[in-house]
Amino acid sequence: MNPAPEQKINIELGDAEAEGTYSNLVLITHSPAEFVFDFTRMLPGKQKAKVYSRIIMAPQHAKSLLHALEDNIKKYESQYGEITVHGMNPKEKNIGFRDQNS
Repeated sequence: MNPAPEQKINIELGDAEAEGTYSNLVLITHSPAEFVFDFTRMLPGKQKAKVYSRIIMAPQHAKSLLHALEDNIKKYESQYGEITVHGMNPKEKNIGFRDQNS
């Protein structure tokens, strides 16, 4: 069997999209038919987080995204070293945003 020829996809990136939107928090919900990703940003001293982008995708596409992220994180870490995620170690305390009164 011959492998299927590689398809080329022409992707257009507008100026506004090329600037990107910073997000440090994503809220994920799902139903049997879809996954919803609400990308927000938390700022110190703010009680509200605004949703800057909502991405909705089928479960199969969400799983494909998971695999693509895993692959890219492995490539990143092999080039730049392990990514440390603060707050994942139970011994760490007081990591992240806190109320100034606490």
